[in-house]
Amino acid sequence: MSSLNGFQPLHSWRESLLVYTRPRVVGILFLGFSAGLPFLLVFSTLSAWLNDAEVSKATIGFFSWIGITYSIKVVWAPVIDRLPFPVLTHLLGKRRSWMLVAQIGIALGLLGMASVDPTENLRAIALFGLLVAFSSATQDVALDAYRIEAMDKEYQGAMSAMYIFGYRLALLVSGAGAFYIAEYVDWPTAYIVMALLMSVGMITVFIIREPEHVVSDVTRQQEESIAKVFDGGSSHSRWHQVKEWFASAVVSPFVDFIKRYGKFAVLILIFIGIYRISDITMGVMANPFYLDMGYSKIEIANIGKIFGFFMTIFGAATGGIFVVRYGIHRPLILGAALVAATNLLFAYLATIDPDLIWLGIVISADNFSGGLAGSAFIAYLSSLTNSAYTATQYALFSSIMTLPAKILGGFSGVIVEGYGYEWFFSYAAVLGIPAILVAVYLTLSPTARQQQRSAEAASGH
Repeated sequence: MSSLNGFQPLHSWRESLLVYTRPRVVGILFLGFSAGLPFLLVFSTLSAWLNDAEVSKATIGFFSWIGITYSIKVVWAPVIDRLPFPVLTHLLGKRRSWMLVAQIGIALGLLGMASVDPTENLRAIALFGLLVAFSSATQDVALDAYRIEAMDKEYQGAMSAMYIFGYRLALLVSGAGAFYIAEYVDWPTAYIVMALLMSVGMITVFIIREPEHVVSDVTRQQEESIAKVFDGGSSHSRWHQVKEWFASAVVSPFVDFIKRYGKFAVLILIFIGIYRISDITMGVMANPFYLDMGYSKIEIANIGKIFGFFMTIFGAATGGIFVVRYGIHRPLILGAALVAATNLLFAYLATIDPDLIWLGIVISADNFSGGLAGSAFIAYLSSLTNSAYTATQYALFSSIMTLPAKILGGFSGVIVEGYGYEWFFSYAAVLGIPAILVAVYLTLSPTARQQQRSAEAASGH
């Protein structure tokens, strides 16, 4: 049922709440844990290890480039979308086989890092770290494709919420958990334990079922038309086969999106790029703000971690329930509005003396709104994909999602230094207005709604 067919509730509250008992929704919790575990191990946790090893700050900064692999995963997403993995795909299916291979790569990379002394061989640490990041990004591509194909789009909000829950748990384990192990034992042991915890994802892959991969007749005809443009040479030659694969796996996903959404395609891509600008821009200066306002590191950690974690999960779960009950677009508007509004709470916090109650309120509101907006937005991005190109198109959307926000976020410090925190957070709130307006337009415009229906009918979902 389309989320745009009117504005009446699509399901009862009971049905909406029970969505979290569905087996595939429960399964995505453990896959989310597997996805989140390696992230900090090649970022802040690795930085702490290198700092303890007295590696120079400049070198530690260069190690952050490993994370570029997460931003360019769209480059190899077509391979994951279309090519089977030898032997394993026959046994497990396309999505599960690629997830398992990626998880094995992550575990081997972490074990490799644990076997090397950073004071003696930084290059090896970097290469093993690159293996972890590349495998992790590959797992993300396959996992996103599985998540979208495993359940109808009306349940994508719940799938997103459980994924976020698992991911956040993994961040606690690979962040605070790794620090505890390093403190009481050593860093190599911490990385060995993290490698062993990748078994959570591996076991889940063997338990879950492979989703159905649907390619509509319209999509097949479109691929044939595109392939003719690249036609030439013997149909049995290797070069012809390469061109045919390139046309279907690389060119077709982009042509398909433009063709299905027509004149709205550019607007949707802009919307994807601006939806999280307010949230990410504010986040850059959040910790410096807390410290400059006089809150202690312990107060920030206790309130930020405890309130932040549970309120994010609560917000994500609420967003998932709202998507089931009301469809995708109304929670999408609500999430954008709440994210912008919470920035105004930060602006107020900047005008008062340190107050732990107000700090708890603001952090709770920020994380709740971020969780709700996140689950609704992931559900929205999932609804845009064609089931024939799930991995490639979602990888493209997720890359576009953070790029403009990261660029604008780089100027956050300049605004704070020039105008102060109160004006900065007000500015961050204003940055959220375009996303709200576009979300409202895509929801209320009869032309946009009709285009969405047509695009969904042609997508194979």
